Amino acid sequence: MTEQGKTAEERAASIVDAMTLDEQISLTKSMSGGSLLDLGIPLPSFIPEAMRQPKPDGALGTAGFVPAVDRVGFPALHLGDASLGVADIGYLRPGQESTALPATLSLAATFDPAMAREAGRLIGAEAFAKGINVMLAGGVNLARELRNGRNFEYLGEDPLLAGVLVGEQIAGIQDRHVASTIKHFTLNPQESGRFVYDARIGEAALRESDLLAFEIGIKRGKPASIMCAYNKVNGAYACENEFLMRDVLKGDWQYSGWVMSDWGAVHSLKPSIDAGLDQQSPQDEDYFAGLPAAVKAGEIAPARVRDMALRIVRSMALVGALDHRAAPGGVIDREANSAKAQAMAEAGMVLLKNNGILPLASSAKSIAVIGRHADKGVPIGGGSSQVIPWGGVYRDAPGANPLSALLAPSYGLSSPLKALQAELPGTAISFDDGSDVARAAEAAKKADLVVIYAVKPEMEGIDHADFSLPYGQDAMIDAVASANRKTVVVLQTGNPVAMPWLGKVGAVLEAWFSGQRGGEAMAAILNGKSAPQGRLPISFPAGAEQLTQKAVVGYDPAKQRPLGIGVKYDPFPIDYVEGSDIGYRWFERTEAKPLFPFGYGLTYTRFDYGGLEFRGGKALSVKARITNSGDREGIEVAQLYVAPPGRTHRLAGWAKVSLKPGESREVTIEADPWLLLSYDEAGKNWGRPRGEYRFFVGKSAGEPMLTGSAVLTAATEDRKR
Repeated sequence: MTEQGKTAEERAASIVDAMTLDEQISLTKSMSGGSLLDLGIPLPSFIPEAMRQPKPDGALGTAGFVPAVDRVGFPALHLGDASLGVADIGYLRPGQESTALPATLSLAATFDPAMAREAGRLIGAEAFAKGINVMLAGGVNLARELRNGRNFEYLGEDPLLAGVLVGEQIAGIQDRHVASTIKHFTLNPQESGRFVYDARIGEAALRESDLLAFEIGIKRGKPASIMCAYNKVNGAYACENEFLMRDVLKGDWQYSGWVMSDWGAVHSLKPSIDAGLDQQSPQDEDYFAGLPAAVKAGEIAPARVRDMALRIVRSMALVGALDHRAAPGGVIDREANSAKAQAMAEAGMVLLKNNGILPLASSAKSIAVIGRHADKGVPIGGGSSQVIPWGGVYRDAPGANPLSALLAPSYGLSSPLKALQAELPGTAISFDDGSDVARAAEAAKKADLVVIYAVKPEMEGIDHADFSLPYGQDAMIDAVASANRKTVVVLQTGNPVAMPWLGKVGAVLEAWFSGQRGGEAMAAILNGKSAPQGRLPISFPAGAEQLTQKAVVGYDPAKQRPLGIGVKYDPFPIDYVEGSDIGYRWFERTEAKPLFPFGYGLTYTRFDYGGLEFRGGKALSVKARITNSGDREGIEVAQLYVAPPGRTHRLAGWAKVSLKPGESREVTIEADPWLLLSYDEAGKNWGRPRGEYRFFVGKSAGEPMLTGSAVLTAATEDRKR
């Protein structure tokens, strides 16, 4: 309670009811909070008009801005891009820097809800200190398309893992009195044609997968807002989709926050508002400019406008943003936050292969470091989520004009080369950028050991045609490993990649986009100061032939442009024939063997499983004894997968445990009751049939260690809340 004992509901109602109709309407539309005009350069014709306008008075330079209603004490909304930190691609707030967190996919690889909560708190605290009170965070689109340029912003392919972690991240942001969204609602798993494609899927499959991730995230994190997507879902644009917003979100789930559109995602006024849209984000075609006239003509009821405004004000009250007002100039502990970012990066790195070469042998007197820009820094995911880290960036755009340079692949200035040199001061470490294959191979021959830092930049608006590494790196790795079998490959990617050279190298570490101190984090893992503990939140396929879509649907190499600005596609459908069997469930269904399965990850020690016990009936509970049988302390992530009768196995829970050498511990994993249910499309409800539920506890979706089956009683659940 605040303001003399009023609840958030009462307080919001008193504020909104004190507004005029025009003031209420003013909350239902945001404008751009920054301007490309600040660059002082000629702008290409494809730049949207909304980005050509001067920065509004009172705006801080953010993605969106809603002016304050000072008369009733309601603050301005400053909507900032997010998820990997307080984002800025470089033109909204020139010169402003923030702590760059690892890719959200790396956060998913930690399997650590507490770490996701801490990541959110860091983002929220820095946003608050900069005066930003709404963060466009909470990306939870499931990885249906493994070549999607935005997968690095999301949390992988599993609805339980993604939903739990995004909920904790959102809650962490809102712990700091900053509102958060959850996005992009929904079925927005690729960039090619994202403004026009029609994502087609059955209701049961949708509710058991993409919607389930949102449902778990909303229940757990209670986001202030939800952002609807660009694309169509089953024939209707997401931001005027009655089924998604009116029936599911505000109906079944009883969601009380506000629905905002993605930037440029609105296609109508009355149909959008009737379907449940509450706020139009910046776009050239301003449909909401017609709202006053529509109310006057009786086409939209004043009560609906009040509801739109109330949802916004109530949400800001609930997160404490009315009593704790964000303002620029707050204190940020850069050192402490950078250290947290490094710890998160280390926790998310996944060791994919190791023939004993890691940790780096102390006997190696010389190491050849090879890799594009490894002397400069670590790649940063591009697009609206890009963060300018403390210390700035190197932009891989030689000779480009200023605007192109802003949209080019960027590298945070945490040099892997320098970090490794600092960790191993007694070792002779040479460097080659890998651009000349013969030269790189010659450098490898002269060294005791080789570390290759491979990169594959990712950016909003750009998908990939395949899983190969760019810049000729696959051929370079092959040649280097042929010259020196003691080769470690460190992958800095935001997606799965092919590894045609896998059999030749000694070790592979997936480091993702590793953030503020990524170079230092990789060095800590490589030399054994820190032990790998990450697990894959996304399957690595052996090839595109294993996927439901052999190529990205609608992919056109000529239309892959940063942010998708100015790109025009003709509408096309995407049929998600896999239904809810995304990722590892599709591999099980088709009996295909991926290159690396979901949940996979090696450590510097060994873990044994035994002592299986379980209990069925009204719920499923599984116990297992985990033993560290190696000679190093390490962390195991024991994963429980359950198959309802006639269905594929689903991740239903996990236990993350740290064990010293020789130590054993009994872990109990309670199967999440939501994951035991299936949606009955005919009956429009969730149910669990009585029957035998097969399960296994394992190291990954492809490595069952303990198997069993339990009889569970029938159950139904009303998911309205």
